Amino acid sequence: MDENKLKLTSSEIGTLWGEYINGTAIDIVNKYMVSIIEDEAIKAIFEDAINTFEKQKKQIIAFMENEGFPVPIGFTDTDLFKDKPRLFTDIFCLNYLHIMTLHGLLGHTTALAVSVRKDLREFYDSCDNDAKKMYHQTIELLLEKGSFQRDPLFYPAKNPEYISSNDFTDGIFGKGRMLAATEIISISFNLKKSIMTKTLSIAFSQVAQTKEVRKFLTDSEKTADGQIKTFAKIMQTDNLPVPKSWETEVTTSTDAPFSDKLMLYHIGFLFQAAQNYHGAGLASAMRTDLVATYEMTILKNLMVTKKWYNLMVQNKWLEQPPLAPNRNELAKEV
Repeated sequence: MDENKLKLTSSEIGTLWGEYINGTAIDIVNKYMVSIIEDEAIKAIFEDAINTFEKQKKQIIAFMENEGFPVPIGFTDTDLFKDKPRLFTDIFCLNYLHIMTLHGLLGHTTALAVSVRKDLREFYDSCDNDAKKMYHQTIELLLEKGSFQRDPLFYPAKNPEYISSNDFTDGIFGKGRMLAATEIISISFNLKKSIMTKTLSIAFSQVAQTKEVRKFLTDSEKTADGQIKTFAKIMQTDNLPVPKSWETEVTTSTDAPFSDKLMLYHIGFLFQAAQNYHGAGLASAMRTDLVATYEMTILKNLMVTKKWYNLMVQNKWLEQPPLAPNRNELAKEV
């Protein structure tokens, strides 16, 4: 059997569709950022990212067209308003690319996990390799610029130990315990992503053209800020440092470089993606206060994404993904 002649499954089409929509949204932001960046080293990485996605985009289009599926609209140069004033500093742009690369790594891995056809597996393998290369490049440059924020350091214990008391899970009643290294993985990661979401919400709210979009962005900034404060308090209670904020990396420009459609979609994407990381944090949490915090955070994010969905649909900005055939409707046509 020729594996490359197998019909693509619903999951395979779904990942291609998602990669196209999300990829084109981030690509438009990258194109704007590369136009304002002054640092040559940072500009070079963005140029590489743009060229890499252009190659991937062509392959995604070929996969979908060969299967007879319409190529999504996604986001195009019509969502980018050229020659607009600088909205972000160079170092924020680099941090943005780093965080979006992390999203890409997770997305490519998930897509590979549901792919069966050899050509599609090879495609996602190459996407993963491209993302890993970009991951290393962004970290190396952030380190060189003195702007990479490392997670808290621990001092080694003398010997490994077993958990000896039920108090290990107690984070609300009694004395509780200090955070475990396995719990800090998600807390630190979620803090960094919430800081990114808050900063983008602030920037986008300054330049949004419609009142309804501006209000949503202002509300999403407050939601992200509340989550930052909640997780930061947990870290600080154990005398652990938290990542710095990036609000000062946003200029005072009020001239929109992007369409409201793109800005609204981008923030919704970040809140939706965050649910994966909050879910992972919930799964790894062994302290009752952490469990409660993640559950509340997930609930608040669901409320934000519901408002986002309604606003996207209201403006006819939300594309419909491929659907399973409606057999009842088909039967009526006979």
